[in-house]
Amino acid sequence: MSVLPADTFIVVNKTTLSDKDRNLLMLLYQPIIGSVSVSLYYTLWSYLDKSEILSNEWTHHHILRDMMISNTELSEAKERLEAIGLIKTYLKKGNINSYVYELYSPVSASEFINNPLLNIALFNAVGKLEYERIVSYFRIPKINLREYEDVTKKFSDIFAYSSVPLNDNLIYDIKKSSHRKLELLSKIDINTILSLISDEILNKKSLTKDMKDFLYKISYIYNYDNDDMIELIRNSTTEKHTIDKKLLQENANKYYRYDNMGKLPSIIYKNQPEYLRKENLDTSNRSRMIHLFETTSPYDFINSKYKTGNPTSSDLSIISYLLIDLNLKPGVVNVLVDYVLKINNNKLIKSFVEVIAAQWSKSGIETVEDAMEIAEKEYKKKKNVTTKVTKKESVTPDWFNKDIKEDIASDEEIKKLESRMKRG
Repeated sequence: MSVLPADTFIVVNKTTLSDKDRNLLMLLYQPIIGSVSVSLYYTLWSYLDKSEILSNEWTHHHILRDMMISNTELSEAKERLEAIGLIKTYLKKGNINSYVYELYSPVSASEFINNPLLNIALFNAVGKLEYERIVSYFRIPKINLREYEDVTKKFSDIFAYSSVPLNDNLIYDIKKSSHRKLELLSKIDINTILSLISDEILNKKSLTKDMKDFLYKISYIYNYDNDDMIELIRNSTTEKHTIDKKLLQENANKYYRYDNMGKLPSIIYKNQPEYLRKENLDTSNRSRMIHLFETTSPYDFINSKYKTGNPTSSDLSIISYLLIDLNLKPGVVNVLVDYVLKINNNKLIKSFVEVIAAQWSKSGIETVEDAMEIAEKEYKKKKNVTTKVTKKESVTPDWFNKDIKEDIASDEEIKKLESRMKRG
């Protein structure tokens, strides 16, 4: 849901903010979420009172004015801050919507670099050389202390207590550095995975909450299912029947590179970003199709086109190309795939898709509606060309002979797609 200039907000500081946080934001977070998102974080920070606890109530017009950005840019920047764990947003709907933004600290450099989600995102964003430079900046220098003796005093060496009653008035609401965990949905079931790995390979009791969380992150990054994770864990255990975290990550990376011609996974939107979705949809077929395009990931959408079996590796490679190389939005990719399948006899041919995709990319197509409109225009051009060709020379799908606004999806097609999406 996009924010409006008149919508109000307050900022609540849930952490302690310091200059070291600025360093972390600039070096680690900005390459992933962009400068506008980091600037928004600083702007929200600046609205706090002198004690840096709570802000006055403002309208979003102030943010738009202070940052000189559009509503769309504000919504996108806000969503990225939410997704990466720097803010949490609460909304109270009304004639004028009211928001509460909670600020959280960036995680430490050590936590960031050892978090596989953030680590791979940073590597992809800046490349190998810059990544190594950033990591070296945060490394602790190694000093040889072999000839030194630790002579540090203990607390009990210096301080002692007299026999007075203990202070049992514990205070819990004191400000402290607070971080948000990255939230994600994974398609793996840890319990199922563990039940299929023998005790001779893995000691189930050795699995901590942190290790389970790590497994969820790895499965999410590489899009691995239960079977993939079982194989990965079996090949990443130690002699003591525990999981070697470093080996697990190395194997996951190696297997993925092998299956994807050396490429690393990249950060992309899973489905159409909220701020680019159409509001006030009605019950027409067109609106239902827009909703389907906007709320379905391209991988699920292409999968729904197969009545039996799964998409080919070639199809999935095309989807990755559209999302990653051309940076098309997921909803736009869905429209493009649907359009090409209809005009090309249910075939996705990369060279054919690339020509259309490149044109849409150059035209700055970001919303499903804009994608549908440009598809309609292209269809009409093709239809005009086919009318000039004799029936003997013309080999075109029946779809060309219908109005695309009606044929973008019939009621029956939409019901089938919706049914497949629910089953998936």
